[in-house]
Amino acid sequence: MKRSRFQALPSPQLRISLGITGHRSEHPGFAPHRARIEAVLAGIFDRIDAQAKATTPAFGRAHMAPTRLHCLLADGTDQLASELALQRGYELIALLPFGPALNRAINSMPKSAADARALLAGATPANAAAARHAEVLDTMSARVGTIALADSDQRLCARLIAHLDRPGDAEAARLYGAESSRQVAIAGGMLIEQSDLLIAVWDGVTTAHPGGTGHTVAAAVELGSAVLWIDPASPEDWRFLSAPESLAQRGAGTAADPASQLDSLVQKMLGADEDVGARANSLDHETWSPRSLRLAHGYRRIEALFGGGGLRDKLRGLTDHFEHPDQIGEGTCAPMLAQMRALPGADQTFTARVESEVMRRFAWVDGISARLSDAYRGGMTINFLLSSLAIVGGLAYLPLGASNSKWGFTLFELALLGGILLITSVGVRKRWHSRWFETRRVAEYLRHASLMLALGAARSPGRWPQGAETSWPEFYARQTIRGVGLPRIAITNAYLRGVLTGLLKPHVIGQRDYHSGKADRLTTVHHRLDHMSERLFQFAVATVTIYLLLKVGVAMHRIDGDWLERASKWFTLLGVAFPTFGASIAGIRYFGDFERFAAISQITAAKLDSIAARIAVLEGASDEELTYGRVTALAHATDDIVFAEIENWQAVFGGKQISVPV
Repeated sequence: MKRSRFQALPSPQLRISLGITGHRSEHPGFAPHRARIEAVLAGIFDRIDAQAKATTPAFGRAHMAPTRLHCLLADGTDQLASELALQRGYELIALLPFGPALNRAINSMPKSAADARALLAGATPANAAAARHAEVLDTMSARVGTIALADSDQRLCARLIAHLDRPGDAEAARLYGAESSRQVAIAGGMLIEQSDLLIAVWDGVTTAHPGGTGHTVAAAVELGSAVLWIDPASPEDWRFLSAPESLAQRGAGTAADPASQLDSLVQKMLGADEDVGARANSLDHETWSPRSLRLAHGYRRIEALFGGGGLRDKLRGLTDHFEHPDQIGEGTCAPMLAQMRALPGADQTFTARVESEVMRRFAWVDGISARLSDAYRGGMTINFLLSSLAIVGGLAYLPLGASNSKWGFTLFELALLGGILLITSVGVRKRWHSRWFETRRVAEYLRHASLMLALGAARSPGRWPQGAETSWPEFYARQTIRGVGLPRIAITNAYLRGVLTGLLKPHVIGQRDYHSGKADRLTTVHHRLDHMSERLFQFAVATVTIYLLLKVGVAMHRIDGDWLERASKWFTLLGVAFPTFGASIAGIRYFGDFERFAAISQITAAKLDSIAARIAVLEGASDEELTYGRVTALAHATDDIVFAEIENWQAVFGGKQISVPV
């Protein structure tokens, strides 16, 4: 059954997303304090759960989903926290730095190459300690969802065996240590991106070791993420690290009560703060319609008339037929979804969630935003035109010799002025400007989301922009994306190549070409409006000049004074009409800011073109060099360009509320 035009999509699910990182069981600071660390972690989880129950979430309690805990599933802190999470019914997601077999081998900590080979083959190693680690990992892995970075497995398997085969070879140990640590650091980056709060059990000694707990903590605070730090030597005195500078004096306590800080953070995660909580349900009251409103096409008609093309193109119908949310999977998003389904080892259930939760929601919000854009920008464009017509219409009685009927022209002027006031009043009351801004932000965030989701990547919580008036669109989009979760896959080189060439490349090239064409079109609109405005003022000058010259001719008895007296009223009307319409056109040009929008799109196109060039280079790389880090770097760079374009667009139109054109 198709969704009616009045029915809203349900709000996305709300969930608390946590990350855990910490020392392994063999760390000298962990084992002696294991019981205390476990008790503190249990207390923190209990406090989070209690505050979540006491908080009224933004979309209502019916939309609450189980808390999600992300970890790398290493022994020690990760597995300890995982057991506590599973006891509480949390959703546990393991972000494995290596493919499942290699992750089993490395995290079982084999002491010989024979044990490593057995572990890689899925067998039980001879070493009892390694066998115990493998058993715990096998049991835990069967209970959780996993996304594994298997792109460097072939090289790392060889490094691991070489290191264990030649225990005295310092170079083999160095290469294995460096490359495995880099892979763990990449997984640590995923952990930060997916978590609203990172809980770290860390001795505070160093942040220099790539992939280590301190390194992950430093990366998190650098990205603006919230970090709850537990010192294993004094776990009860846990505190928050809120900025990179806090690492400089981490031995000092914080002025704020950490427990209260945690409560406030949970409330923020659930959108209970005043900004988000009061407006997060805004979309529930919006109406999706299948087509644009013809009466609101004023702004787009200006683009059509002055953007180039022939007469037929200028006068073409401008009615947009918006893609129905239920049909987008078989429509414009069909190629992208087909490519996602065809990725080697793809999670088909995950792809279905991308379609239902992200793409349908995008189509729904995009259609709403397009109508609001037409209402706001079209309304303001009509206001400018009506103001000119009101002035000229009010004076038209002069040359028509209709002094006795002046009241009719005055009534015409009053009707147009009333129309301006009505449009402005309705626009302000219905918040056309703000609602357009808010829904457009949601739509643009969701348009790009599938690329990041396919890689298990995300924009870290601390790097989302803050709206000038409200941040509910960012909260809404983030919860939508989070609700989809992570694909249950092993990311191989073949998978990465499919994402690079089948998803990222078409998206980047398509957006580059769109912005390039938009820049050219808007530049043309700007110059032609500018040219027309100048011409109208020149006509005004010419009209006044001709009239004065004719007056001179009358004074010199070369021209009939009675004729000029009769014609003077036309000169008066034209002398007013030309500059009035010129000012109106200039006002539309100023309001539309076509030149600055063209510049923004031109810069965006240039940035995307550089990404396209980088993609072309990476396409030629061997499978071994086509790594997760390299592909996600391009995805994140594209993501940054998208967010920068949104922020620049807001900066241009942010202060241009609908108003009387004065």
